[in-house]
Amino acid sequence: MSTGKIRRPRAETPKGFRDYFGAEVTERKAMLDAIAGVYHRYGFDPLETSAVETVEALGKFLPDVDRPNEGVFGWQDEDKDWLALRYDLTAPLARVAAQYRNDLPVPYRRYAMGPVWRNEKPGPGRFRQFYQCDADTVGAPSVAADAEICMMLCDALEAVGIERGDYVVKVNNRKVLNGVMEVAGLVGDDREAERGIVLRAIDKMDRLGEAGVRALLGAGRKDDSGDFSKGAGLSEAQADKILRLLMGGNYIQLEDQIEENLGALKSQFPADSRNAGVLSNLMDLVGDSVVGLEGVKELSMIADLLSSQGYGPDRIVIDPSCVRGLGYYTGPVYEAELTFEILDEKGRKRQFGSVAGGGRYDDLVKRFTGQSVPATGVSIGVDRLLAALQAKGRAQADDAGPVVVTVMDRDRLGDYMAMAGELRAAGIRAEVYLGNPKNFGNQLKYADKRRSPVAIIQGGDEAVKGTVILKDLILGSRIAESATLAEWKDRPAQIEVPRVDLVAALRKMLDQ
Repeated sequence: MSTGKIRRPRAETPKGFRDYFGAEVTERKAMLDAIAGVYHRYGFDPLETSAVETVEALGKFLPDVDRPNEGVFGWQDEDKDWLALRYDLTAPLARVAAQYRNDLPVPYRRYAMGPVWRNEKPGPGRFRQFYQCDADTVGAPSVAADAEICMMLCDALEAVGIERGDYVVKVNNRKVLNGVMEVAGLVGDDREAERGIVLRAIDKMDRLGEAGVRALLGAGRKDDSGDFSKGAGLSEAQADKILRLLMGGNYIQLEDQIEENLGALKSQFPADSRNAGVLSNLMDLVGDSVVGLEGVKELSMIADLLSSQGYGPDRIVIDPSCVRGLGYYTGPVYEAELTFEILDEKGRKRQFGSVAGGGRYDDLVKRFTGQSVPATGVSIGVDRLLAALQAKGRAQADDAGPVVVTVMDRDRLGDYMAMAGELRAAGIRAEVYLGNPKNFGNQLKYADKRRSPVAIIQGGDEAVKGTVILKDLILGSRIAESATLAEWKDRPAQIEVPRVDLVAALRKMLDQ
């Protein structure tokens, strides 16, 4: 027998998702607008693609190459085609570049901003929906395109409020990594899985340190929770070659070796000694590997271009430990790291870490056309960068609420709406209180919850006199807290002005 009880849905966000309110949304928009301004000045055009792609178009270019069709929110439509929410903004760009290749200019510069979705296990700070902000150049084979992306990334970080000295852009080249693995004997299709483990191990150097990476290069590693990660199975000699590559980013450790090579390399590498020293060491590591030497040459060209434009090691450095996790990178890779310290959840100091990364992926469009199309680009982690700005107190958003026009007489609602209309026409954010006006105190409580700077009041007496009262809610709260009587008299928290002067008087109060 039915009890007649209605089962109501639970009012909660799905696991791994979150809601954004007020200041969070406006702060993100202000940050993205500043970034878009930089991209626009560099000649990049905006692009908005569908949130849904075919699973075939997304392909197997997901971070976990062992699960090519997992990690996405997918479904089969009525035509039996498998569709999925976009996993990132790069795969849709590859599809666009192939679909509209006869209409787009070459090279094609575009930037895109929007949410992406990943069907992965959520955790602290790890959500299934998050924002990305990408900029890519498709159709430019020259590493000048990579250098331009790195310079643009620096400009974007500074435009949103990350000061020079609080970040560094690290640049490396997958060809150098391939060259070192070739010298270490990791060649052939049958060693692809091992190479993937090596790349992921290198990418964890900052977190695990040399001992942890060495374990992953060898038999494997057990973490603090007891979980075991299978290693690449390299010999000690092979692991030493990979670790020497990582140590190549430490100029001080290699100073003696660098001094031996610098004289012969000055004509080949940029004048900057830090990057020249690292490049010298990399040349030694790749030996006679053709692909490795090509990678070192490309890094040298990038460093030279950056130096000529004034982007020195105070902003961009050649760093062999930068590998990037995705398997589709084919050349230069880069990552932006914030170097200032914050306190973690346990009160310990740590560096904020990476907020952006990218690289060259010349084979991605080839999946659609059969022809190799050069491409390079960068993706900014929007939520992480916004969190960094908030940690530094530099989030660019006006969190003040609207001016609230209170309702003292229900029969004069049209008059109150006319006041709000005048203010909006003058560019001032305003609203009329639309709740129950019976309790005036509740109207002021509402204005306080809305973070309103000013409340406008006009009762019957003021209407007869042709005046309005402007109540300064911000000053009023400050006076209530700590102001002296003299300060109160000098600047009262509310004033009465002629109705015809409403806009001018309110603007003056807001400016104060």
